[in-house]
Amino acid sequence: MDLPMDMQHQAMGYDRTATMFSPEGTIIQVEYAEKATKWGSSSVGMACTDGVFILADKRIDDKLIVSKSANKVYEIDSHIIASAAGVVADARVLVERAQVISQQHRVTYDSPIEPELVIKEIANIKQQFTQYGGARPFGVFFMLAGMNGKKPELYVSNVSGNYFSYHANAIGENDDKIKEKLREVYKHDLTIKKGVKTVLDVFKEIQGTKFNIEKFEVVYIDDKGKITRLEGNELKNFAK
Repeated sequence: MDLPMDMQHQAMGYDRTATMFSPEGTIIQVEYAEKATKWGSSSVGMACTDGVFILADKRIDDKLIVSKSANKVYEIDSHIIASAAGVVADARVLVERAQVISQQHRVTYDSPIEPELVIKEIANIKQQFTQYGGARPFGVFFMLAGMNGKKPELYVSNVSGNYFSYHANAIGENDDKIKEKLREVYKHDLTIKKGVKTVLDVFKEIQGTKFNIEKFEVVYIDDKGKITRLEGNELKNFAK
């Protein structure tokens, strides 16, 4: 009786290191890490006509936790924000690295860094941890949004270290379902307000009776370069 493929990999040791390819040409530890990101809370980013935003499900159920201490969207620089899905501790390391990269660029060149340069460096770090022994891959999908001058930009980097630019994307729990809906409802002429409402409607449809606007936060950067953070009941104006 043939063993399932996962059991074959375990029996032959292909899943014991992040530096070994399986006979199918995959790195099993990277695949495991990608599965871990599916358990992370959902974040959706969107580039709009008047800026860019990331809306995240904070998924905080414990009343003892101070809500503002559990933010899922991080400020990287005055023109860049980010979110992550997966192992939160791994994400924190990458967020802090992105902040350092941005500040080093400001000190060196006296100008704000382009968002793509930040995501490229983060992707390079993630790739290194799939190539060298003694460390595991970062269990994180990393979403970065920012303004490149007046142009809104959105990027997502996966576990293996690839990254792409998107008009809109989702990471974390139910990301496939969310992206399927985004392909149906996304329009290139959406403003931030209409975009946030669109994403909230998608979450309502997917989460059903479990949807609670108080568990969400949105951070957006408008075309004037201003970062605004709203959460919980402050989002109700966007949901109308």
